[in-house]
Amino acid sequence: MQIVLIVVPILLVVGLVLIYNGLVQMRLLTRNAWADVETMLQRRAELVPNLVETVKGFATYEQSTLDRVLQARNQAAEASSITSRASAERQVGAGVVSILALAEAYPDLKAGQAFLKLQEELSQTEKLIANARQYYNACVRDYNIRREKFPNSLVAGQLGFAQAEFFELDDPGQATAPSLKGLP
Repeated sequence: MQIVLIVVPILLVVGLVLIYNGLVQMRLLTRNAWADVETMLQRRAELVPNLVETVKGFATYEQSTLDRVLQARNQAAEASSITSRASAERQVGAGVVSILALAEAYPDLKAGQAFLKLQEELSQTEKLIANARQYYNACVRDYNIRREKFPNSLVAGQLGFAQAEFFELDDPGQATAPSLKGLP
């Protein structure tokens, strides 16, 4: 009987430690994945002003389009939650697509080396963002599943493990990189 009184508390402590360490590992993996998403979004944010400046010289009367893209970029940078960031990034993505569409009206712009280089970098960045977002959401899914599983669910909330937010886009068309068909 004394052995049971010693072994049971030890097993409970070991179980609690294993649950805690597993949740910590998944939370850190999720945070790291979000940092990767933010890195790619920052890369796009740095490309947008260069793209706007390149187009500005050719499309002076398209200033309102260019201003909207820069405003969306600034809102994305100031977003305080993952949900608001996703909403702002949708606007940035739509703005980038509209700038790239402007190139159709300006053959000199379409042929310019600076524009072509920015277009290529932007296309690659959009693919990286999509991949990083997919990995982040997979990490969130795995973390949330581990958090909700029994017996983890009994202690996760008490130990401060809140549910993680997905980086979701409302428009399913935004789930892929913008199409650059028709552009060189």
